[in-house]
Amino acid sequence: MSWRWQADKPRGVVIDAAGLGLEQTFPAQGDAESWLGEAYPELAEAGVTAVSLFEGDRLVYGPMSLAPEGT
Repeated sequence: MSWRWQADKPRGVVIDAAGLGLEQTFPAQGDAESWLGEAYPELAEAGVTAVSLFEGDRLVYGPMSLAPEGT
């Protein structure tokens, strides 16, 4: 089964999922989480407000905010 991120964004915001890497799938949860650790600043800058992690079609956790702590 593959792992993937799904972005949450404010209504009306258009996100280029492919340009941000959100179309990627990962062989393991750790790989997906490592990728997010590197990519979250770009995602947040592009307007993604939160992400959810899926294993196949099963929600594992989320939505998880990309806002800095305390905001």
